[in-house]
This record gives sequence, structure tokens and C-alpha cells, in this order.
Amino acid sequence: MDLIADHISHRFGALDVLDDVSFTARAGEVVAVVGPSGCGKSTLLSILGGLLEPSSGVAKLRGVAPPESLNPLTFVFQDFALLPWCTVAENVEFPLLNAIVDAAARRAVVDDALSRTGLSDFRKAYPKQLSGGMRQRVGIARALAVRPAILLMDEPLSALDSQTRELLMEDFVRLLADATMGAVYVTHNLEEAVRLADRIVVLSRRPGRVREVVPIPMTRAERGELHAREKLLALQNELWSLIRTEAIDVEREVQRG
Repeated sequence: MDLIADHISHRFGALDVLDDVSFTARAGEVVAVVGPSGCGKSTLLSILGGLLEPSSGVAKLRGVAPPESLNPLTFVFQDFALLPWCTVAENVEFPLLNAIVDAAARRAVVDDALSRTGLSDFRKAYPKQLSGGMRQRVGIARALAVRPAILLMDEPLSALDSQTRELLMEDFVRLLADATMGAVYVTHNLEEAVRLADRIVVLSRRPGRVREVVPIPMTRAERGELHAREKLLALQNELWSLIRTEAIDVEREVQRG
């Protein structure tokens, strides 16, 4: 299943946020979206996921979701969005309650999602008992439980320390390895973008427009090898050269406030 941004523009009142944004995230593909602060990345993701109606243009799906998919599009949020009164297993089970009537079948789906995210031993724990990285794993497990065709990820690692972020990037690489699930990955972190994406959509400063689409000429498996570090750093520098001037302008505007 493909996810298409078709000439999307959006404004909040008199403020233009996005202007004529078009790209396609193809089935099994990971597309990262980067750009200066305030360029509309998270707004775009909300439109793609149907949480927000664009001022013009449309977000649409093309093709058929996998037969086991309970929800073609599923979000993974920066702030984990867990239910604090529910255990890990109950949080993962929550989106399945109306979709799968049989309790044993739900348990099997939950068990699989917990196993894939390394949470099987924590199924009875509550969110307050977990580290930030573990809480984000619960959010990922909950998303995997509905077997989405496309994950919509809004800076899912930005609230985590560098060591935990590195471990979760490795988890994402593993979960995306078979290309059965695609993703649109919004991030301000260029290292994450070049490590995880097949293509990177670079937005301009507000109103966000597509400046360039940068392909990553290596598989995610190749990017994990030592000799790939120099190439990845060169790609990060290329992305930063596209963003740097506008990012500095945005920072100066904030300081003048």
C-alpha cells in the first residue's frame, strides 16, 4: 500500500504552514521528512494520518493493505501516549479490543508484539515502572499489534538519551528489515534520517515546501557496517547544507522573539 501526499497545503488562520507538498511513500518504503524547526513536519504527518484536514490538496492511500492489517496507518508518538493505569500488555491490547473479539486471539497478537519488541518479561509492568526507552518500545509494540501497512512516526526518539536512541534505531532497522511495513518518519535528527530512510524529503522553512528528495544509496543492513560511516556522514552533511541557512534564520527569529 502506498501513501500519497498530493499537493498538500495548510494554514492555521493567517499563518501558512505547508505549501503544495507532494511525495509518495511506496509500499515497504521508509520516507523521512526533515527541515528547519517550524516548517510543518508534524502538521504534515497529522494530515497524512487523517488527524487534520488540509486547507487544500489531499492525502490518500493507493493499493490494498495486507490481509492481516487491522489499521493501515498507525502512529508512534514522541511522548509515548500510554495509558498509565494499564499494564504493558493492556496498553498493547487496547487498540485490539474492538477489532478482535476472541480473547485468546488477542492474547496471541499481544504476545507476538511483545516478543518482537523485547518486552515479554515486562508484560505486567506499568509505564511508571519503565525507562523512557522501554515506554517507547511499548508504543511501538502497540503500533505493531494492529499490523499496519505504514507507520507514521513523529520524532519517536527525540525524548530519549543518545544510548537509548541508538538501541531503538537498531530495533527499527530490524523491524523494517523485511519491507512488509513502510513508514513516514518525521525527525529533526539527520543521523536518524540517513540511518533509517530509503528517501528523505527535505522541507523548506515555513511555509514548508519540498526543496529536495534525497535517496539513500545503501540498504539499511549496509549502513550498519563500519565502512559505511563515512558515507553516512557525507549524506548528513549534504542534508545539513540544504537546511543550514534557513535553520539559522529560524533560530534568529526565535531569539528576536
